[in-house]
This record gives sequence, structure tokens and C-alpha cells, in this order.
Amino acid sequence: MIPLLLFIVVCVVLMAGFPVAFTLAGTALGFAFIGQLTGSFDTAFLHALPNRLYGIITNITLIAVPLFIFMGVMLERSRVAENLLDTMAALFGRRRGGLGFSVTIVGMLLAASTGIVGATVVTMGLLSLPTMLRHGYDPRIAAGTICASGTLGQIIPPSIVLVLLGDVLSSAYQQAQLNMGILAPDTVSVGDLFSGALLPGLLLVGLYLAYLAVMARWWPACMPALKVSDDDRKSGASLLQQVIHALLPPLLLIVAVLGSILAGYATPTEAASVGAVGAILLAVSRRRFNLAMLRDVMRTTTRVTSMVFMILVGASVFSLVFRGFGGDDIVADLLHRLPGGTFGAMLAVMLLMFLLGFVLDFIEITFVVVPIVGPVLLTMGLDPVWLGIMIALNLQTSFLTPPFGFALFYLRGVAPKEVTTAQIYQGVMPFILLQLGMLGMLALWPQLATWLPGTIYD
Repeated sequence: MIPLLLFIVVCVVLMAGFPVAFTLAGTALGFAFIGQLTGSFDTAFLHALPNRLYGIITNITLIAVPLFIFMGVMLERSRVAENLLDTMAALFGRRRGGLGFSVTIVGMLLAASTGIVGATVVTMGLLSLPTMLRHGYDPRIAAGTICASGTLGQIIPPSIVLVLLGDVLSSAYQQAQLNMGILAPDTVSVGDLFSGALLPGLLLVGLYLAYLAVMARWWPACMPALKVSDDDRKSGASLLQQVIHALLPPLLLIVAVLGSILAGYATPTEAASVGAVGAILLAVSRRRFNLAMLRDVMRTTTRVTSMVFMILVGASVFSLVFRGFGGDDIVADLLHRLPGGTFGAMLAVMLLMFLLGFVLDFIEITFVVVPIVGPVLLTMGLDPVWLGIMIALNLQTSFLTPPFGFALFYLRGVAPKEVTTAQIYQGVMPFILLQLGMLGMLALWPQLATWLPGTIYD
């Protein structure tokens, strides 16, 4: 029972508000010390910690993390979202539901540009929520659309979630193959996850847009068209110029980053460096770039990157102690004993991650839970790319689900007082059903995630 008790204590301490990295490492070392005194823990497991830390330092894939963070923060500071939203509103705003379509499309583009959920939800909440309310949108529709489109950064590449998940799943996949006696194991890369997430991500955006179109058709009062005065009307030429100026540079940046990875011309780390430089050039072209802005972006990037890697170090300590107490064997035995075989084990893991998504961030779940359950599930014959996309979609759904979804807290922090918490909760419910529907489709047709990687990488 000690490994399960260790896991429960970590969750309780995290819910109490203590820092994640120090909670993981400190709780694990405390249990290791008690285990050494009682003779139930062999400290030889901790001798592997230096090699683990050296592996983190020399991991080429993880270098992409600060670069993608820098890219996202730079694009956020250069007001790309504001320009995109104005342009999309000019294109679709005169139609019923047009502003909702605009928010969803801009959320998709920001997800592909920044990959940071919190930044996207907060930015869209500050820019679009007051506008939608001012033009007569139902607060529930407005809040639900913003929260749902903001969480697309979980699944649409290049996503930081997929970068971290790809590195963890690669190790889990190799361990699973070694456990099965395969001495020359295959690998799964971040590029595999990027290509695997592309089709489900776009299908999810399509489901969002279809729902908004139905709502605009049957309940037009909750999603009215924008009232545009004669002075605000633009000619076709000026609108085209605005679209080219606002939409083309971010699209080119996305194509340069994601296209180079999918085509095999660059690794995720190399593509991330291209994206970071491209974000700087985009800020310069919009005349937003200055040294004060660069200093702020660098500080934010350093802060977030330090948090990610400290959590990774703490998770390494936790993983070693957990395995030292035989936790991996207990988890494997438990999953194998569940009724339903592979389906039952997968369902139990998805439910566990969904519930943990209420109290833990995706980084903690990726570094703590996936290394424990990943090798067991992959040993059962599951495809690693499909498993990674299912995990990402599952976490995205939990981030939307009341009462603890992170996206709801982000929007609540920037929403006007007239938008109640109950309205935010009600607004996201249809999108949660769409998310669950997408998870069901992916479970029934794994080819949605595996076809594109198989086609691109043969």
C-alpha cells in the first residue's frame, strides 16, 4: 500500500497549494527516508538520479520547450490575436453567429501559434468577451466559445503539451518493448504526435463551428449579427488588404514551423528555433518590438521554462521512489486484473487522468502519471501515437469541465462581473459533449490519429 499512499499524499499536498516540483521531490524523499528506516526501501534506486538529471540536461527534444514558449509569448505581446480578431470579425461579423465563428478560428490559429492554453483563454477573454456581450451575444454562448477555443492549444500542433508528451511516451514505448523482449525497440517522436494530432484537432474545430452554426440558425437571438454602420463598411479591396496583413504572416509562421517538422526537413527543436525567430520578425513588422518588450518576453520564458524543468526534476525523484517501493508492478498488476482487458485498463486510466486534470496541470500529469501507466498500456499492444492523442484530448476535456476546469478559472479571472460563474459553467457544457464525442470517435476509429503519421513517415 505504500506506493498508493505516496501517490495520494502527493495529490493532497498539491491541492493544499504547495509548489509542484518541491512537493513531488520532497514527499518522495520523505517516504524514501521512512522506507530506509523500516527496511522497505533500497536507496540504490536513488543512485540513478544523477543519470536521470544528466539525461534531462542533454535531451535534444526538450530544448524545443523554451523556444516554443518564447515564440508563444512573443506573439502574445505583439498583439497578433487582436489583429486576427478584428479581421475575422470584419469577414464573418455581419452573419448571425459570425463573431462566434471568428473567436473559434482565431483560437485555432493562436493554438497553432502559441500552444499555451492559459495565454489563449486570457487573451481571448480580454479581447472578445466584452465585444460579444456588447453586440448582444448570450453570455453562456460567449463564455463557452472562448473557453473551448482557448483549450485548442492542448491538441493543435505545435503544442507544448505534445512536445512534453512525446518525450515521455518515447521513453515509455521503449521500456514497454524491452519488457516484451524486443531488444531493438522502435521509437515514437514528437513529429509523430504532431501529425497524429492534426486531423483530430481540425475535426474538433469543425464540430465547434457546426454547433455554433446550429445555434445561430435555431436561436438567432443569442448570436446576432454585428450592426455595421456605413462609415465602418469596407470595400472588398481594403478588406482583402486587411486579411493579407493580419492573416498571412501568422499562417506563414505556422506553415514554416509545422510544415518543416511534418515534411522531415527539421526536428521539433530546429523548427521551434525558426518559430522563435519568426515571432521576433513578426513583432518587428508590426512595429511592436522594442528592448523592453524583449526583456519582458525573456523573463516570462525563463520563468515558465524553469517551472517546467523543476517539475521534471521533481517527477524524476518521485518516479524513482515510486518504483523503489514496487509501485510500477502494483499498477501493472492492477490494470491487468481489471475487467474488460485492454479496454477496461484504458478506460480506467482515462478516467483517472480526467479526474486528476481537475487538480493537476498537464505538466504534472505528463511527468508523473504517464511514465507509470504508459509502459503497461503500451505492453498491451496500444499504438503510442493514438494513446498520446487520446491523453491530450482527455486532458483538454478535463480543463473545460466544471467545477475545477483550469480554462474556467482563467476566464473567470478576466470576465466582467455581469458574467456569472454559473453562466460560464453552462456555456461550456455543449463543448464538453463535443469533446467526449471526439474522444469516442477516436476510440472507435484510431486511424484518425494513426493514418497521417503512417502516410507521412511510411
